[in-house]
Amino acid sequence: MPSVEFIGMIGTQDASETRPPTGPVVDVAYTTRFARAHEDAGFDRVLIGYSSTRPDGLQVAAHVAAHTERLGLLVAHRPGFIAPTLAARSFATLDRFTGGRVAVHTITGGSDAEQRRDGDYLDKEERYDRTDEYLGILRRAWSSPEPFSHEGRHYRFEDYAPGVPPHRESGIPLYFGGSSDAAYRVGGRHADTFALWGEPLAETAEQIASVRAAAEAAGRTEPPGISVSFRPILAPTEELAWERAHRILDTIRSGAGRPFFEQARHHTGGATPQNTGSRRLLAAAAKADRHDRALWTPTATATGAGGNTTALVGTPETVAQALLDYVDIGATTLLIRGYDPLDDAIDYGRHLLPLVRQELAHRAVTAAPLTPAGSTR
Repeated sequence: MPSVEFIGMIGTQDASETRPPTGPVVDVAYTTRFARAHEDAGFDRVLIGYSSTRPDGLQVAAHVAAHTERLGLLVAHRPGFIAPTLAARSFATLDRFTGGRVAVHTITGGSDAEQRRDGDYLDKEERYDRTDEYLGILRRAWSSPEPFSHEGRHYRFEDYAPGVPPHRESGIPLYFGGSSDAAYRVGGRHADTFALWGEPLAETAEQIASVRAAAEAAGRTEPPGISVSFRPILAPTEELAWERAHRILDTIRSGAGRPFFEQARHHTGGATPQNTGSRRLLAAAAKADRHDRALWTPTATATGAGGNTTALVGTPETVAQALLDYVDIGATTLLIRGYDPLDDAIDYGRHLLPLVRQELAHRAVTAAPLTPAGSTR
């Protein structure tokens, strides 16, 4: 039984769908505390998000790396705003300084309006075509021992000399987000890990099958890993967990965190989101409030599904089993963040991550082949 990677998500300001932003946009002390909380909790990586209004992710990642010891950095990145050769050097430089702690989360862009805020006027299909070309260049820039030239539809350069290789010979891991056919096609070709938002098990299994089919069509012999994202809501008992879940929902509906989730909806296309992932979450919510073991969807509806907004509700034991249900259908990475971001990260480290890892370790032992009697193996 392979291990499962845990990813958290950090911001530079204390804010969520349940609380208005407080402090400066770049709150240095809070960012440091938030990152260290994830490292202390046992997370493998933290996602550093991207939008046209957020602080620059590479600089946030450099700060986080300087104030942690081992925490991995998953830096969200939109192709198209800087040349892929420059992006390759930027990520490889940070990867060198951090001893190989960098990964890149590719976001092609699901909202035309959001893309145009940074000057990108390509439509969705053209953006995915550009991303396809861009990621191919990144891979080559990180692996080529010799200068190379490129002439494509979106990029052209001559004699690029890859002088800054990543820390590891295997390169920098590429994560990829999306839920459209174009996303499956491009991510299936390039991604080491393909990221999905938290839908019901049946729908998630369908998406995993689509990603794997796209990878096979691209000629890959090994499919990408699969990440799924949730907002766990924990409490010592089931009753208390559901009481807390409804308090969170009431707070969201009251508008307490409206500046935060309105900004998130701003990035995904407004009240009627353009991106497929948000529309899929809203469709799941329209079918039922509760799905499977612990999936709860009203939080997605209340926020317009501007990001990964579906919850897993219950005791740590219940939510751990719910996460393992996704592992059982193919998830290799679990991205979790809370509606009370800092405090929840601490709680996940104390109460949730150990349970999942303990069960995975137990499965690994019980699944191991028995050593024949008398063998010296």
